[in-house]
Amino acid sequence: MRTLKLILSGWQSVGLVVFFMLFFNMEVSGKGKITKNAPVFTQFIYQGEDAIYQNNPLKPGEFYNPILQGCYPDPSITRKGNDYYLVCSSFAMFPGVPIFHSNDLVNWKQIGHVLDRTSQLKVEDCGISAGVYAPAIRYNPNNDTFYMITTQFSGGFGNMVVKTKNPENGWSDPVKLQFEGIDPSLFFDDNGKAYVVHNDAPAKANERYSGHRVIKIWDYDVENDKVVPGTDRIIVNGGVNIEEKPIWIEAPHIYKKDGRYYLMCAEGGTGGWHSEVIFVSDHPKGPYLPANNNPILTQRYFPANRTDKVDWAGHADLVEGPDGKYYGVFLGIRPNEKNRVNTGRETFILPVDWSGTFPVFENGLIPMKPTLKMPSGVENQTGKNGYLPSGNFVFKDDFSDKTLDFRWIGLRGPREDFVDMTDKGLRIIPFTSNINEVKPTSTLFYRQQHNQFTAAATMEYKPKNEKDFAGITCYQNERYHYVFGITKKGKDYYLMLQRTEKGQASVLGEVKIETEKPVTLQVAANGDNYRFNYSIDGKGFINLGGTVSGDILSTNEAGGFTGTMIGLYATSVGN
Repeated sequence: MRTLKLILSGWQSVGLVVFFMLFFNMEVSGKGKITKNAPVFTQFIYQGEDAIYQNNPLKPGEFYNPILQGCYPDPSITRKGNDYYLVCSSFAMFPGVPIFHSNDLVNWKQIGHVLDRTSQLKVEDCGISAGVYAPAIRYNPNNDTFYMITTQFSGGFGNMVVKTKNPENGWSDPVKLQFEGIDPSLFFDDNGKAYVVHNDAPAKANERYSGHRVIKIWDYDVENDKVVPGTDRIIVNGGVNIEEKPIWIEAPHIYKKDGRYYLMCAEGGTGGWHSEVIFVSDHPKGPYLPANNNPILTQRYFPANRTDKVDWAGHADLVEGPDGKYYGVFLGIRPNEKNRVNTGRETFILPVDWSGTFPVFENGLIPMKPTLKMPSGVENQTGKNGYLPSGNFVFKDDFSDKTLDFRWIGLRGPREDFVDMTDKGLRIIPFTSNINEVKPTSTLFYRQQHNQFTAAATMEYKPKNEKDFAGITCYQNERYHYVFGITKKGKDYYLMLQRTEKGQASVLGEVKIETEKPVTLQVAANGDNYRFNYSIDGKGFINLGGTVSGDILSTNEAGGFTGTMIGLYATSVGN
């Protein structure tokens, strides 16, 4: 009798759930989440069409530079045997610190993210350009361990380190390090000793000008993962020549070659005066003397209106290539015709001539070209066999896989909190927050990787009230973005285009639309000109709002350190 009562009680509970689902027009997702008015995206197609690639087709033995297009800044690289691993800054993106693998420095696969858990990454309440800055990845042959050290400007972390035996099998929880400043990097010497080097502010009494910074070094206790108290020392004050008031000496890395220690840093700020400089010493803790031919990499001396412009080059890291030659990865930008930076800071590579005392980036002191010669014995497989594409390419996702492509990212929180992979397509469960807020949002982002591109998403959606909204967004940050999607007013459904600048929103266009069939939403950019189009038959596109400016999608206008991201977006508190 007791068993029968439990069964009846269970059926009553199920009945109540079904009743409430029907009453409130809800549905249960594949993960058991009850969702309300959730859009389903059945396809996303991104296509890059930059003229630079059309005008510079690859010849045999060539590959394209940059190697990572779009917002992949502050690259750092390490090597174990024939395996190369590269990481980049991710700020408030979640998961954080994308990590890539290669055997030849040309063909790269993304193998995941270093910080992919909430215990490692706490960015839920910070602006998009806060969070994780300038990661450095290093392999320590003395204990066969990989380390990633970085500064996380959120969650109370500060400077922190994680580690792993195998970068493809996940990373440890962070260890908080007890020092101030930014841009830390580790150096493991042959004798087993280890050091942390980083940027810091000088003592207040010693600060000589705005942008005056120093480089510090500490002994590092590998057994306990901490800096050794009292061992810190300033090894660079100001930069190459403090009398010239250099700004923002940062992003330091130490290398050892032929028994000597080389300290390489970025100098000049991550903008138009950005550069890379080099110092040498006979001891890891200095004193360090600058090369007499600094900078060893920069694009700052050339005409502003040069063709196929690459600028802001710096923040570099060195590694020995498979051909025995050194290579350097670094950030740079490729602005549009109005010199606006919408694609963000990208990851470039150049061979490095280290035949003399100091390394010099080959052709890093002349206007950079879009193609490079392949390392000896390497075949270009970009875009094939699982390797990331380069140049002009198409990225297509019908969301039929059970897991998301690593190129899809969230903002301030895990994708799993709002994404549901269903048999129908990708369902985005709307949060009670919108993209104007400094909160986790129910938005799945793909980086803009070209100045000329189209991106189209096909969506099934029927909002229930004027607060429901779903569609696509072109997003620079919470105060600067476009949203293009469907909402409800009265008994009718409307497709709307809204521009938000300095936090102030304005509607650029709206049209009544039927929602019985899927709608395809498209953004098409030609340099600084963006157009938002829609299709209700999957064939022809209709424009809404005319041609609009990409100004608010550039770091020039919006500030910060990220590039434009294209998002699949839903909210239950739209405005």
